[in-house]
Amino acid sequence: MPSLVTQVKSRLFIHSPQKSMHALDGAYASLLRGRSLDFEDLRPYEFGDQVRDIDWRATAKHGEPLIKRTKATRKHTVLFLVDSGRGMNALAEDEGSKRELVLLLTGALGFLTVRHGDDFSVVYGDADRVRRLAPGSSEGSLEHALRTIDGAITQSTARNDRHALLHYVARNIARRMIVVIVTDEAPVTDETDRMLRRLRVQHDVLWLTVRDADPVAGHSAHRRDVDTGWSVPDFVHGDAQVMAELAAQEAADTARRHELLRRLEITHAEFAGRDAAVPTLLAMLNRRSHARL
Repeated sequence: MPSLVTQVKSRLFIHSPQKSMHALDGAYASLLRGRSLDFEDLRPYEFGDQVRDIDWRATAKHGEPLIKRTKATRKHTVLFLVDSGRGMNALAEDEGSKRELVLLLTGALGFLTVRHGDDFSVVYGDADRVRRLAPGSSEGSLEHALRTIDGAITQSTARNDRHALLHYVARNIARRMIVVIVTDEAPVTDETDRMLRRLRVQHDVLWLTVRDADPVAGHSAHRRDVDTGWSVPDFVHGDAQVMAELAAQEAADTARRHELLRRLEITHAEFAGRDAAVPTLLAMLNRRSHARL
């Protein structure tokens, strides 16, 4: 089976004058609230680096922008909270696989974590069971984590259960971590609000939403719901009134989710498919880097 990490790395470069890997590297520091002041070395400025990291004296001397790198005073741990219920076997908004998009998002941030010498861990599960992988800090451990998530989603027969994942972290993980929640568009509830407020006291939280495909768009004929097993009737596909009602409900759910995350100051982004995933991830990290710390 081809390496999942290799597949993720191949997605970290996009067709543009600048390579996304460089930009993501520069933005990675935004995950870490606070950095060391111990000088390590200088390197050329790359797209995505923060202006505040430029060493202006060295830049004037050498005639090109140089970034001052510092030594980390401690390792950080990024904890991926991955919704791996049967709902992740459905289609994303771009008609691609939600499962593959989940692997790309987890893999991209996981690769950045490993590349920068930090640790990561994964909590994943559905309504039947929540499990945790041991912390890792290598590409080998990231490969194992991605294969585990891939298998869990593929084999899951239970519904997604975001709250079970949030409860697991609240009960079992006391040490402060950077918690990255990878989930779908299931509506947020008062319980979601309560659990996120509890987690925000202890952890730094990010939220990545994998958007679902439109169930009644004209090109989605014969679609079957992965949770209920029901097929959407042919006469519903492309029906303007049905599409308008679903769009209104989706807009209301999205607005409530955005308002909750904004109020709790949780960095978040919406992901429609794999092609736009890396630029969206970069935009999210850049927004975070400019937010008030």
